[in-house]
Amino acid sequence: MSNPTARVRHGEAIEYGTVEAAEGLRKGVLIDESDGAPNFAMRRFVLEPGAEVPRHTNKVEHEQYVLEGEYVVGIGDASETHRADGDSAERSSEDRSSGQCRREEAVNEEEHVVSAGDSLLIPAGTVHWYRNESDERGTFLCVVPNGDDEIDLIETNG
Repeated sequence: MSNPTARVRHGEAIEYGTVEAAEGLRKGVLIDESDGAPNFAMRRFVLEPGAEVPRHTNKVEHEQYVLEGEYVVGIGDASETHRADGDSAERSSEDRSSGQCRREEAVNEEEHVVSAGDSLLIPAGTVHWYRNESDERGTFLCVVPNGDDEIDLIETNG
């Protein structure tokens, strides 16, 4: 791409849509390659009270900044997924139409309570999830490299 052109998008122009894998999560794309951004997409997510985003991995890294609210972010290992039969992680089922795959449960997980002003780095392939246990919505910015991302849902035992 040649030199990008400066651009301003006003908040009221951002359209928010639901995220298929997570009830209570909405996403708005603030700036991406369709706006001339050569490298990164910036998105804003809204996590409603009581909403949960299941354990998953993404093909690309995520940098996040919490704007408001307080919620739980779970983070597991990037390479420590396993199957119930003890074999290494492999996709147990795939839904190509949604771009989502399912994997087995991850190990070595930690949960962190985050709030406004906190930032996160979630490397590509790292298991992570979100849970809003508060009565207030949580919102965060998420920056990712331009291009396709693949979401792998992690199956949990139980």
